[in-house]
Amino acid sequence: MTNFKTADLCDDHANDVQVCELGFKSYGKRKRFSGKIETVSVYEDNVLFLEALETVPAGSVIVVNGGGSKKCALMGDRLAGIAESRGIAGVIINGCIRDSADIAKIDIGVFALGTNPLKSKKKGEGERNGTFSFGCVNWQPGDYVYADEDGVIVSKKPLI
Repeated sequence: MTNFKTADLCDDHANDVQVCELGFKSYGKRKRFSGKIETVSVYEDNVLFLEALETVPAGSVIVVNGGGSKKCALMGDRLAGIAESRGIAGVIINGCIRDSADIAKIDIGVFALGTNPLKSKKKGEGERNGTFSFGCVNWQPGDYVYADEDGVIVSKKPLI
């Protein structure tokens, strides 16, 4: 669902939302997206992220805690294509992507800290479905996230 504005949701639900304080850049074709949160925590390794892309329900938003590392990319055009084909609403990455020109043509939402052409490691280290914090938000599976041109907010309950 894309007929919302995070500013309006904040006005209507100020006491019920957390506002992410990180300055994400939007890279996907879809500039506004929302959905139920699925989480992945990795560091410079995207194997568990790929696993999540292949298994989470359509309409989900995958939040990837990459520790804020800008040393490599956690997502490229191949993974973005998988997300699109599976109906993933969007991906929020506390880290980098690559293939940004190609990802801009793929109909998903992609928010990340930046780009880096180097691919990630492939060791399979990390955790899925855990709770973590970054950007002054507690990211918990099953909560709801709303992202648009103004920012990212999180709520325990659906707001739209």
